[in-house]
Amino acid sequence: MYRNQKLLEAVRESPCQHCGREDGTVVAAHSNQGRDGKGRSLKANDYRIAALCFTCHAELDQGRAMSREERLNRWEDAHRGTIGWLFENKVIGVL
Repeated sequence: MYRNQKLLEAVRESPCQHCGREDGTVVAAHSNQGRDGKGRSLKANDYRIAALCFTCHAELDQGRAMSREERLNRWEDAHRGTIGWLFENKVIGVL
């Protein structure tokens, strides 16, 4: 498992990658897919995260309005946005 607390903390500075909200509730929402390392009591690897505000994160994890495919697509879109934000803001880069 890859863990990086600094990366998780840095994501809190990002706007929500779904709704754009910057309200202090943005966190690193881990993938819920087994292919990303998610297990019964395990979170996915810390590089499989999406910057989501409390509302969007809760809707994705506990909401009932979306199908499984819609949830996956929403998370993947937010993940791509998060990785882009991390590079564009020089939080991560290539050495």
